[in-house]
Amino acid sequence: MALIDFLKPKNKLEEGGRSSAPVHQDAGEPEKLCPNCRKLIPVSRLWSNGLVCPCGYHFRMKARQRITLLVDKGSFKELFSELRAGNPLDFPGYTDKAETARTASGETEAVICGTAEIGGQSCCLFVMEAQFMMGSMGSAVGEKITRLFEYALECRMPVVGYTVSGGARMQEGLLSLMQMAKTSAALRRHSDAGLLYIAVLTDPTTGGVTASFAMEADITLAEPGATIGFAGARVIEQTTRKSLPKEFQTAEFVLEHGFVDRIVPRGDHKKILAQLLSMHNGGRSQ
Repeated sequence: MALIDFLKPKNKLEEGGRSSAPVHQDAGEPEKLCPNCRKLIPVSRLWSNGLVCPCGYHFRMKARQRITLLVDKGSFKELFSELRAGNPLDFPGYTDKAETARTASGETEAVICGTAEIGGQSCCLFVMEAQFMMGSMGSAVGEKITRLFEYALECRMPVVGYTVSGGARMQEGLLSLMQMAKTSAALRRHSDAGLLYIAVLTDPTTGGVTASFAMEADITLAEPGATIGFAGARVIEQTTRKSLPKEFQTAEFVLEHGFVDRIVPRGDHKKILAQLLSMHNGGRSQ
């Protein structure tokens, strides 16, 4: 299967980007409205450009599409795919909602973990899936990421992580919040061993994920225009009773205030990550 065929949406559920921009079908090729430049862009042009509009607007991308664009062909080996959330609190409707998310995303959980090569550099990789309950972090997500860091520590490998999340999964209560501490502890053991962790923050990265492994990397990159923060802007305004800057919580605002190291357009991710992994000896201590 050609890359462009893999990247094309397979059904209506896969057509959403960072906004609900509609897809228009006239006599010819379908077009999608960019919420930034307000132009109609041929869908095939968007998919061939990694879901980036010519104006630079980055639409959201499914996890496996991102993996296909990022890693060396045939190098990705998935780990821990059997792990999925239960309903430990018997939260009403949660089981049905999780099944709906599995159907919508095609994934068993909101993160995919594995090993891969990026530009010839070996690493462990996790990529969060926005279409699974907006990448919310439950016990299975935390367990998969924790196990990946433990595997990377055992094999002395660097970790590259792509975050996209609305925060902790409320249907699991404290069990979800516990994942912040659990993932952070695994990350710390990996770091104390002299191993490298690179985080790439995509739209949106918020809540408990921001308060844990998203912001604990040795090198933190972000996609242009990504929303990055903990509490939502409206919550902060209502709490502080102060107006916030127009660009508040954008990747550009966060970079200006020193919380990310660099903003990297999607088309440059593979090159930049390969360079960073190579410079740090693949993340292994000398």
